[in-house]
Amino acid sequence: MILQFFDILGIGMNNFNWRRIALEQKENIEMKKEPVLKTDSFVVDVPDIPMPSGRADGEIVTDECQGAFRFAFVGAGQAGGRLVESLFRLGYRRVCALNTNSQDLAAINIPEANKLVMDIGTGGAGKDPAKGEAAAKQYYEDIYDLMRRSFGSQFDRIFIVAGAGGGSGGGSMSTLIDIAHDIARSFKIEDDSGVPAVGAIVALPKATEGSKVNENALVLLNALFAKVGHGRGKADGRTLSPLIVVDNDKIEKIYPNLPVSQFWDVANRSVSALLHLFNNIAVQDSDYTTFDRADLQDLLSSGVVSFGACPIPKWETMTDISHAIRDNLKNNVLAGGFDTAQARAAGCVFIGHTDVLAKIPQAHLEHGFEMLTRMMKQGGTLHRGIYKGSKPGLVVYSMLGELGKPEEKMQEMARSAGQRR
Repeated sequence: MILQFFDILGIGMNNFNWRRIALEQKENIEMKKEPVLKTDSFVVDVPDIPMPSGRADGEIVTDECQGAFRFAFVGAGQAGGRLVESLFRLGYRRVCALNTNSQDLAAINIPEANKLVMDIGTGGAGKDPAKGEAAAKQYYEDIYDLMRRSFGSQFDRIFIVAGAGGGSGGGSMSTLIDIAHDIARSFKIEDDSGVPAVGAIVALPKATEGSKVNENALVLLNALFAKVGHGRGKADGRTLSPLIVVDNDKIEKIYPNLPVSQFWDVANRSVSALLHLFNNIAVQDSDYTTFDRADLQDLLSSGVVSFGACPIPKWETMTDISHAIRDNLKNNVLAGGFDTAQARAAGCVFIGHTDVLAKIPQAHLEHGFEMLTRMMKQGGTLHRGIYKGSKPGLVVYSMLGELGKPEEKMQEMARSAGQRR
């Protein structure tokens, strides 16, 4: 425009050198403009920002043990964290733990990335389930992210693990179950068909732990039984199964005179190792009778479940085997107070050394299976297995499903809590 202006006036630009001055001014203006990036519309040019490390959502987590099902475990509170640590030692890698007490959580030997402190400003829930429940609701989204990150995108069932009498574990359990259902549904592992993908492992306190702890446990146990319902599922697809009940008083009787330093480790291994055993043999071939994945699936979907194990020192006669079966159910099941005659589903597996299986008649083991069938509720289903083992001797392992409430134990808990039932 400057050049045109002087041209109109008829002023010679060669004489006054105005053209050179105008060009320099135009050039200076253009130099001040920001450079224009040639890029696609709506594409952000992201600078090189360091990204935090960690497992991406949806990444596959792989166990370091063999099993028919890919189990995932959430340990809530001190008792739950200890049991999850025991499962981690067996090779299960889809694990996480949470607590309102950072010191208790620090003692759990699993990866730090798989832990969450629910800080409620009091240093712990102090056996108060209301505080544990409030903490879980406050940290709902953090727990959701913790589970997804720890489990990855491929798993078959989530177990919520906790002590029934505590504040952090027992109080948070209901909310954790809801979160687990949400995650199972987000990966299309669970739907409205009624087939459960969320289970729980709950440890009942000793009678000597006091009235408050037993009262907490009684309330939680009733709430969990209501979630289990009857049979293999409710129509809304939010069924809890299995509910594995572990009785610390019963374990103390099964393993008497254990020193303090060993009791909790033995208690945790008793349930974690038995769950792992059934999960492991369900993918093992047998030259005799196979307990397969479908058998275990039926038991995992059978509501209230408990385990047992019993060595068989004698097997010369049929009654030696049948007596061991009865002893296993009455004395060596990990929870007291159950009426085994109410069991509608069961797994019974004999594992014997090659030397034993070369001598024991098949009819003796069949008699043992028959004994267990007679002890169950009429019309129940027995899943059987016979396997070679590397250890000397013969052992019978049982998994009882579709049990009722442990009325005897609950009466005892009510008395310890100062209640009448």
